[in-house]
Amino acid sequence: MSKQRLEGKVALITGSASGIGEEAVRLFAENGALIVAADLQDELGHRVVESIGRDTVSYHHCDVRDEKQVEETVNYTLEKYGKLDVLFSNAGIIGPLSGILEFDMGEFDNTMATNVRGVAATIKHAARAMVDRNIRGSIICTTSVASSLGGTGPHAYTISKHALVGLVRTACSELGAYGIRVNCVSPFGVATPLACTAYNLRPDEVEANSCSIANLKGIVLKARHIADAALFLASDESAYISGHNLAVDGGFTVVNHSFST
Repeated sequence: MSKQRLEGKVALITGSASGIGEEAVRLFAENGALIVAADLQDELGHRVVESIGRDTVSYHHCDVRDEKQVEETVNYTLEKYGKLDVLFSNAGIIGPLSGILEFDMGEFDNTMATNVRGVAATIKHAARAMVDRNIRGSIICTTSVASSLGGTGPHAYTISKHALVGLVRTACSELGAYGIRVNCVSPFGVATPLACTAYNLRPDEVEANSCSIANLKGIVLKARHIADAALFLASDESAYISGHNLAVDGGFTVVNHSFST
């Protein structure tokens, strides 16, 4: 049996119906957490809950672009479990794939509304719940290697993920006074349903593309690896880590790939 690293903790996970979010729901549940899984994909979300068990996980519909829905989801968590210890703000979209010369500003606005404004709303309301109950909580956001480098993702996506690192850092600067930690996880290319749909590729094709340019060879990055990093940041093992952007990228963002021996 897995070590119960989140025993007694309540977690809210957005973007939980598939990909990294679904893996995090499963892993957090294995480690003793009670979870509210929030997403737009209701059918998939309910399926995840049923596969784990309603005694451990509850589903709540939430479009993070709508602050009222975010607030209602946090309130649902408090009514269901009485507190909130961990927020994993994972909901996000890839956005338009067009070049900057053909940039669609409407699609850009929607990307920012989901990836930045939506995350800000989740942090706001989760942090309020933690402060009101004097909980030294952990807030985790999903960023990307595109938060550190240009040219690794679409323009709108890259802009939003850079902004998200700034959001994590500024939230960290205020919430540290309440003992609340705020961090983010930056994955390299993972074959999530989101990525596969955006690029119209099979999971094995996405993984092959990622492996071909990866710095760390001999291993294929999976959603579970990102969930493992989120679990670490959610647990007391990371008790003095805050304001950190944890790259799960096999060294990709710290290596100059134009040089070869």
